[in-house]
Amino acid sequence: MWHKVNLLSVLTFALLFSWGCQPKNKDANLMIQKEINEGWTFRQLNEGEWLPATVPGTVHTDLMKNGIIEDPYYRLNELDVQWVDKVDWEYQTTFLVDENILERDRVQLDFKGLDTYADIFVNGELIFNADNMFRRWQADVKDLLNEGENELRILFHSPIVEGLKQYDANGFVYPGAENDQAERGQVEGNKRVSIYTRKAGYHYGWDWGPRLVTSGIWRPVTIQAWDNARIENLQIIQHEVSDERATLTAVFEVEAEKKGKATLSVKNDGAVLATANIHLQHGVKTYKVDFEIQNPKLWWTNGLGEAHLYDITGELALGKRTITENTRIGIRTLELVREKDDHGTSFYFKLNGHPVFMKGANTIPNDIFLPRVTDENYRKMIETARKSNMNMLRVWGGGVYEDDLFYDLCDENGILVWQDFMFACAMFPNDKSFLENIRKEAVDNVKRLRNHPSIALWCGNNEILTAWNTWGWKGQAEKQGADVPEKVWQAYVDIFHKTLPEVVSEYDPQRSYWGSSPSSGMGVQADLVNGDEHYWGVWWGKEPFNTYATHLARFMSEYGFQSFPEISTVKKYAAPEDYDIYSDVMKSHQRSSIGNGTIEYYMLKEYRRPKDFESFLYVNHVLQAEGIKFGLEGHRRAMPYTMGSLYWQLNDVWPVASWSSTDYYQKWKALQYYVKKGFSPVLVSPYEDELKLKVGIVNDRLEQVNAQLILKMMDFDGQVIWETASLAEIPANSSRDYFNENKHEFLYRKDTRNLLLSAELIENGKTISRNIYFFRPFKELDIPHPQVDYSITKTDSGFDIELKTDKLAKNVYLQIADEKGFFSDNYFDMLPGEKLTVSLETEMSEEKLSEALTVRTLDDAF
Repeated sequence: MWHKVNLLSVLTFALLFSWGCQPKNKDANLMIQKEINEGWTFRQLNEGEWLPATVPGTVHTDLMKNGIIEDPYYRLNELDVQWVDKVDWEYQTTFLVDENILERDRVQLDFKGLDTYADIFVNGELIFNADNMFRRWQADVKDLLNEGENELRILFHSPIVEGLKQYDANGFVYPGAENDQAERGQVEGNKRVSIYTRKAGYHYGWDWGPRLVTSGIWRPVTIQAWDNARIENLQIIQHEVSDERATLTAVFEVEAEKKGKATLSVKNDGAVLATANIHLQHGVKTYKVDFEIQNPKLWWTNGLGEAHLYDITGELALGKRTITENTRIGIRTLELVREKDDHGTSFYFKLNGHPVFMKGANTIPNDIFLPRVTDENYRKMIETARKSNMNMLRVWGGGVYEDDLFYDLCDENGILVWQDFMFACAMFPNDKSFLENIRKEAVDNVKRLRNHPSIALWCGNNEILTAWNTWGWKGQAEKQGADVPEKVWQAYVDIFHKTLPEVVSEYDPQRSYWGSSPSSGMGVQADLVNGDEHYWGVWWGKEPFNTYATHLARFMSEYGFQSFPEISTVKKYAAPEDYDIYSDVMKSHQRSSIGNGTIEYYMLKEYRRPKDFESFLYVNHVLQAEGIKFGLEGHRRAMPYTMGSLYWQLNDVWPVASWSSTDYYQKWKALQYYVKKGFSPVLVSPYEDELKLKVGIVNDRLEQVNAQLILKMMDFDGQVIWETASLAEIPANSSRDYFNENKHEFLYRKDTRNLLLSAELIENGKTISRNIYFFRPFKELDIPHPQVDYSITKTDSGFDIELKTDKLAKNVYLQIADEKGFFSDNYFDMLPGEKLTVSLETEMSEEKLSEALTVRTLDDAF
């Protein structure tokens, strides 16, 4: 097999930088780089036979593929696999090395992700010990290699056993880590050990995820060989930008084996922008080359313009040898504006000189088993954000620094990224080695991501500051000794006020650092007038949905409400006997301590009890969407006081009841369709404000909108009892009210059980926003049973479905059973007599669609 691979490498070397049988003229060669991803086997340490393994992968997924464990996502299987993280595992493979590799100046193994405590051996020799999932690990191995076959072995130590050692050695228990499901994980003494390990916190459990503490080679392993020098990193620093030019600096980080003359060049699409002659120094050094781009095209967020990107190539010429490094940049100015005003201190992002309201969501990893996240998963995720009119995603601090593709896609689609460092909901240690580990982790990831125009902010942690001040953590520390609170707080300061901001200042000084989310500044507890806010009065506090629109901070970085996934997803993890929200399986796939009961509590305040389990899921989707709608629209109407709305959360790590707007299989819930409309560039929004009935209009565009505002009050059979039309001149980047009436006078002697208010904005003959407002909860409305008819027309990408209703059709819900497809709209209201067309992207046949398609309205659910 290997002889065939090497023969192919000879034939394709010039294109593939391949491996083995290389030409002997070394100066003509580029770096040799080969992924070591074949022939892997694994076993429990010193036990049993060696079994086939997949790299990148995890122990759990390898055990599943070999039939040792069942899918832990199905029913209650998660409980049966908790033994996996208590034992050690070993992986091994062999790889070939030829004479040409051994002749190179340097040969290195590069591990982009090891999860987590790992001893790495080459031909029986220990080359290093890894202890951080988030770091890149590299080691020189030339002196250990043989020509021909070589052995690579990795021993993974149990993260639980290692954590217990550190837990027991510490003189006190750090507060927090309540999401560490140690009891479910059958950990000795229910000890929460997650904080001692630089590993994704959500692996130990969270209030939307299972407890599956993985080990494994989770990112690629490569062998690299080169001569003389290589470009270790290429940073592009932007200085001034005008219509005529952008001034920039390319910072080359070069690792050289010896001193010598060299030439650095910066190119864009092959055109040379600048060159510089340098004297290389031995070791790792940086060299700067200034350059300009004439008449630059700016990078804009989704909805404001093109997210234009420049392909930049850095070249290092050494005699006849040229080493290259490629990167992409977007030219834009971006700043976090913190200025005193009449209310407090602002918190908003200014892009290319314009304040921009941030519309988006929080994200978590797409799977517990990270190597299962495909490029297609990432593409669907960012496409969902783009289609939904988002311009920011927050990468939450209990997961991982995402793969490069995630940030590439955000760059391409104009999605800014609020990037947390990986710390969430716990206090952490600060011994010298732990702090140094954190520092190296931060350096690795800041350097990896800093060229992306999508990176907007580095944030130290999720909710730790507010938890220390208001969740009783300080009291937990005080009970363990008078000096414990000071020790715990000093650890916080060392990590979040020193180590992390120092890394950002040194390696990415043009971006802002924010110590904790939420907060009002470095070490300052969050309030509503000075910073960002996580609002959980709705849900945890059982406050009514309309408080979303009145509990307003300068930037709303978290808020949310739960729903189950749709029935086709539930079928993938539950059996029919589990179809009850209080069954053991449904409770297990619900990790919020108040979850299913809270969903039911809010549902019965707004709706009657659904007639069956599937109807419960449908109504739950609508409940979630209608609730979050208060927040989306209320936050936008409050601009410029409030300048961001990031709901919790966009996605799921497994099939579960959670706060997500798309489920584990990336199916859109009702909420995602509501988000798309609620984040539209121009929004019309009817609402009640105490005794007033108002209609607000928000315009995110950077130019004035001239539109016709049409307001109609009609009954559910279609009779219009009041209407008005007016010209609305909506200034650029603004929010204001265009209708303001006393609610009681306006509704005097009107039966609001049978009335709605339709608000529509028409620009150049096209509806750009429409919103329907009801004056009572659904259970108090006299909803008729509508007749909804439809017809189907074949299209290139699927079908157009034309619908018509005779009466008000509430939350029209299209389903195609378990078939694959995407509806352009769903869960929408139709006015009496209205016709509309929904597109379905699918590969189904028309015959199959006719069998699978169902159309429901909300009155069917009771």
